[in-house]
Amino acid sequence: MAQMAREMKVATAVPVNNPSSAVSRSIKEWIDDGAIGAVRAVHNWSSRPNCPQGIERPKEAQPVPDGLDWDLWQGPAPSRPYDQAYHPFLWRGWFDFGTGSLGNMGSYSFSGMFKILDLTPPVAVEACTSGFFDSSTAAREETFPRTSIVHVYFPANGKRPAVRISWYEGGLRPPRPAGLLPEDDHFFQPGGSNEGTLYVGDKGFLLAGFNGDNPLVYPQSQKYQMPPRPAGARPRGDPAIDQWIAACKGGPPAQTSFELQSPVTESFLLGCLAQRVPAERLEWDSANMRFTNSERANRFVDPPYRSQYKI
Repeated sequence: MAQMAREMKVATAVPVNNPSSAVSRSIKEWIDDGAIGAVRAVHNWSSRPNCPQGIERPKEAQPVPDGLDWDLWQGPAPSRPYDQAYHPFLWRGWFDFGTGSLGNMGSYSFSGMFKILDLTPPVAVEACTSGFFDSSTAAREETFPRTSIVHVYFPANGKRPAVRISWYEGGLRPPRPAGLLPEDDHFFQPGGSNEGTLYVGDKGFLLAGFNGDNPLVYPQSQKYQMPPRPAGARPRGDPAIDQWIAACKGGPPAQTSFELQSPVTESFLLGCLAQRVPAERLEWDSANMRFTNSERANRFVDPPYRSQYKI
């Protein structure tokens, strides 16, 4: 889609505000200024999944609801009988229809991290998974896992060293950083904040909400704090939409244009693929869009379409 948009010379945008938000700009400025030293690792965790995952395919067919063209809804995926386990809404967890928790939420958090750290396409990915319905392979062949940790590896870029982004889902979190004050411990306590982001540098760390909100720098400094919002300030517009409209009028491309967001999407979708081939480090060749060390994983990069959907 990025290539087509480039060829047709149209203005595009993905509706995520992270790269354009005030908090993302501040975090980038702080990290560039050396607030926590060189960043080599980022941890990002989510409360998802919010759809059933790690389950087997339903064994009985259900009547197709009136008004639903089930064959069309399935698109290029292999045809299967209808069941409300897929639609409405619950399609996210199934390999044939969705991209699981990481594909659902990674579009938001990864977009901000890409801008903050000046990331380029990754060079490797690996995952560990658990929480399937039983010990058989049936659930593993159908849906994303209930819990997983995914590591995505990015090369050095300019003065920035190589970075590993680690994704956690299903209630998992990274280790609590040493020196965290009790008032900020809710990020790592059961029943506390169940989503967050942790940038780990050579000299300290930055802890924030899932999209970078309310960032906290350790060691603490008055220099690295978000300014208070003025009393009575009106809510701001949507930066992603505003930038897209400006691009439509001949301005510069939006920070969330298809061109700029395609490597972001590439990255978290690689994490989704790694969840299907767990316990293997998969080496990625972005230029040729293939894994260099796993034909098993390459089967999922460009799976076959049903005949009526082939181009």
